[in-house]
Amino acid sequence: MGSARYYAARRDIEVTDIMLPIPKPADHPPVPARRVGVLLMNLGTPEATDYWSMRRYLKEFLSDPRVIEVPKAVWWPVLNGIILTVRPGKSGHAYKSIWNEERNESPLKTVTRAQAEGVAAALEARHGGAVLVDWAMRYGQPAVGPAIQRLKDQGCDRILLFPLYPQYSATTTATANDQAFRKLMAMRWQPAVRTVPAYHDEPGYIEALARSVVRHIAALDHTPDVLLASFHGLPKAYLDRGDPYHCFCVKTARLLAERLGWEPGRVQYSFQSRFGKAEWLKPYTDKTVEELARSGKTKIAVIAPGFSADCVETLEEIQFQVKDAFMAAGGERFTYIPCLNDHPDHIAFLADIVERELGGWVEGAGARAARDAEDHVTA
Repeated sequence: MGSARYYAARRDIEVTDIMLPIPKPADHPPVPARRVGVLLMNLGTPEATDYWSMRRYLKEFLSDPRVIEVPKAVWWPVLNGIILTVRPGKSGHAYKSIWNEERNESPLKTVTRAQAEGVAAALEARHGGAVLVDWAMRYGQPAVGPAIQRLKDQGCDRILLFPLYPQYSATTTATANDQAFRKLMAMRWQPAVRTVPAYHDEPGYIEALARSVVRHIAALDHTPDVLLASFHGLPKAYLDRGDPYHCFCVKTARLLAERLGWEPGRVQYSFQSRFGKAEWLKPYTDKTVEELARSGKTKIAVIAPGFSADCVETLEEIQFQVKDAFMAAGGERFTYIPCLNDHPDHIAFLADIVERELGGWVEGAGARAARDAEDHVTA
């Protein structure tokens, strides 16, 4: 009743009297039109292959408690006294063998940039300039924090964080999101954020993988006996503590095998890149290819469905180290099937995922911009 009496007493006020635009003060800073932002995030890369560049990158990476779940008092003397003395030279040699000399950067940076440009073009065709796309690396450059700030400065009051890891792990997806959240914690005016979930079993992802396999094998002069899906390894202790990564990898391999429709056993999976003396997820890739060769499977193809872009683990470790192990054990034909990278199938899939996860945001962007223009005020 109180509200009814209030509005009855205010009938003399015209609606236009209370809906007039409020002009901005003369000294009001310029405010860009509101948009929606998308940030693609990948693992990281050194800036160069020399000792000190590699050391800086490895220190940032291996100091992350999400990556190395060992008490700092135990880990730091090992990291700073042994690993960061020896490993930069070895890693630098591996990076140098696959370095993009034309751009003076790692292939991971080259590909991630191309992916961002491809997704941006796809979304531009669908939504005009309502969505802005940027990219960043969890470790190294371009960094996550400045990328979020760039999007915010361009009017993105809503940002979708997209960690480019098909299979969720605390060591990858979670730490990328952590870095974004650290930036948000330091911002006075935060944008709203969403995060893209793992996509290890998305039909579009499995379809893109299967097509890449079919295309690659069709171009060979032989038929591989086995397709080995090699995923980056993880200490088994992480699985025991609840990390779902192993299960997601196995499901990806199973769905890929089902989509290809090959006979049982022709698609197998394994885990690479183990480090240290602790037990890691099994079976190990190097041991698996040796066993395949000794068992008479002398022609194999290897794919890396855990990587959205080719990097040192695929271009150097698989194509050199894993291949050498296979051939030394009696293998005859070895082929590596590249990551999806910026292939049109992959770009279309990534754009579809982004559009789905932006549900409601893109549709409302036009209405928000219209309100801003009508009111003459965006702050």
